[in-house]
Amino acid sequence: MPELMGHHAIVTGAGSGAGEAIALALADKGARVTAIGRRLEPLEALAAQDDRITAVSADVTDENAMAAAIAEAMETNGAPTIVIANAGSAESAPFHRMDATLFRSTLDVNLTGVFNTFQSAFMKMNRKQPGRLIAIASTAGLKGYPYVGAYCAAKHGVVGLVRSLAQELAKTGVTVNAICPGFTETPMLSRSIDNIVEKTGRSREEAEASLRDVNPQGRFIQPEEIAETVLWLCSDAAVSVTGQAISLSGGET
Repeated sequence: MPELMGHHAIVTGAGSGAGEAIALALADKGARVTAIGRRLEPLEALAAQDDRITAVSADVTDENAMAAAIAEAMETNGAPTIVIANAGSAESAPFHRMDATLFRSTLDVNLTGVFNTFQSAFMKMNRKQPGRLIAIASTAGLKGYPYVGAYCAAKHGVVGLVRSLAQELAKTGVTVNAICPGFTETPMLSRSIDNIVEKTGRSREEAEASLRDVNPQGRFIQPEEIAETVLWLCSDAAVSVTGQAISLSGGET
């Protein structure tokens, strides 16, 4: 019997990249999955790959929209037991050119979006039963990088939220963790590389190498690696793992 049969998993930012890989991995293990994102078309394409996946459109920065999305998801799949706050975005700018609008919008998606996702879903969870709250953060939540100060601030906030909430829920059946990947081969990374090429005049190969070489293993993280870490955190083997920020980075420090 698939390990996650009977579970209902919420995955935000599920239309591409890590979110898509996570949704497919959870469904493959038997979970009913609600895939949430702003654009319905890629979510419907994802749902077409597995009948355990349901597509629901919502913006994680909108508290009311997320509450409505969770309510809609429950009509089909019941109360959530696994919540993956994956939605995120990153824009780069040197600090002296970063305006308040960019700073606020980055925090809205990457930090407030996690808060809205966790709170909307947690209010519907059975806290006496095993449950999982997992944020897909970043190594930017563990260290600093130049030109992405807003993103680093947001991801550090996610790690802090996870650690605090894990303490609050330690006596319940719900664990709370963050996964912190290094540069991951996703559409968001491709856009970052495009930006480096545009701003610096480097070739695409040079731009890719500048990011890939940050990983001591000399490689980009694959979305499936993040999905496999999610599966482990959802397993009985990880019942005592809570309040952690797990680095997937090839040894980056």
